[in-house]
Amino acid sequence: MTDALRFRHVVYRNYRVWRKLLYASLVGNLVDPLFWLVGLGFGLGSLLPTVGGMPYLQFLGTGMVCYGVMYSTSFEALWSAFARLKQQRTWEGILHAPMTVTDIVVGEWVWAALKGTLSGVAILSVMTVLGLVRSPSAFLALPVIVLTGLAFAGIALIVTAVARTYDHFVYYFTLFITPMMLVSGVFFPTAQLPPAVQAVAQVLPLSHATQLVRGLVLGRPVAGAAGHLLALFLIGLMGICVARWLVARRLR
Repeated sequence: MTDALRFRHVVYRNYRVWRKLLYASLVGNLVDPLFWLVGLGFGLGSLLPTVGGMPYLQFLGTGMVCYGVMYSTSFEALWSAFARLKQQRTWEGILHAPMTVTDIVVGEWVWAALKGTLSGVAILSVMTVLGLVRSPSAFLALPVIVLTGLAFAGIALIVTAVARTYDHFVYYFTLFITPMMLVSGVFFPTAQLPPAVQAVAQVLPLSHATQLVRGLVLGRPVAGAAGHLLALFLIGLMGICVARWLVARRLR
């Protein structure tokens, strides 16, 4: 059991470093999603009728919880992890201890997901203060938030493992993150999209997360909830397995 949990040392190491940069990290990873929530929620929301039978601020807030998880997790598993991989060569140094590549990658995976969870919980807390959380089932959204972080951390670590410079991350955000954010039901219902785009949106991790979190926070039934959970779990599992293999090849 002890060997299986060695990754926790990587998590704790990253936490110690992050603690020194706490305020800058909070501004970068938490304030951006909150600006979207407040700006669009109150600004655009005041011009719109109800969306899906709920005020637009409530609709947007539940989507922004998932967006915040995705954004913070991706940032940590891309820029920060790449710095430890290539610039600082921290991962190579860790391998001189009784640690394996699997310990490092799993530790980075869990740590990035925890950073994303912090953002999601922060936005959910703001929604609670604003009176937008109407159901005790919102507590059940917390495991979904963690699972969402693990799904996006796995994908981002794959990109980190193959990237040669920070510039490569622009492709990931421009060609994957931004389009997914626009079609996954964060800002408007996916029913407004063409059928072909809706079909693509249904397989994206952000779409699975948004449907689950929105239903749980608002106390509404979620059609196919088990399928959404399974999809997020499989995306995270496949992501970490592929990332581990790619990182092992790169460090070798």
